[in-house]
Amino acid sequence: MSCEDETADLLRRAGHKLTPQRMMIVRALRHADGHLTAAHIADQVREVYPFVDVSTVYRTLDVLKRMRLATETDMGSGDAVFEWAPEQPHHHLICTSCEDIAELDHSYLDDLAARIEKDFGFAPDLHHFAIFGLCRECQIPEGDR
Repeated sequence: MSCEDETADLLRRAGHKLTPQRMMIVRALRHADGHLTAAHIADQVREVYPFVDVSTVYRTLDVLKRMRLATETDMGSGDAVFEWAPEQPHHHLICTSCEDIAELDHSYLDDLAARIEKDFGFAPDLHHFAIFGLCRECQIPEGDR
């Protein structure tokens, strides 16, 4: 079964319509190399189907997020970015000075989720997000570099 067939089956079983536009949105996100904005996804789909509206993209992305098939993150660019949900959750360390992005393994957050749930009775969604700060290189004073 192809990845599109698998996704179509999941959407169908969850009671969602399988329109050609929705499947093009899924395909654009699933086969992207990294993160995409909704506008970028709409532009890709419009190359094949010029009448797709960005609101259709957002509605589809919302469905995919609720099904945990896609993630949404603020990477500091002003627009939310979306990514097909990886097998293992991961996060990003973003330098606010040089804008370098490093990937952070989810294992760093395992204890955090458990502590939040224990202390507050709150189940945090820690599947994909960005942590902003300064990378090692940008912490070194300019005269010492």
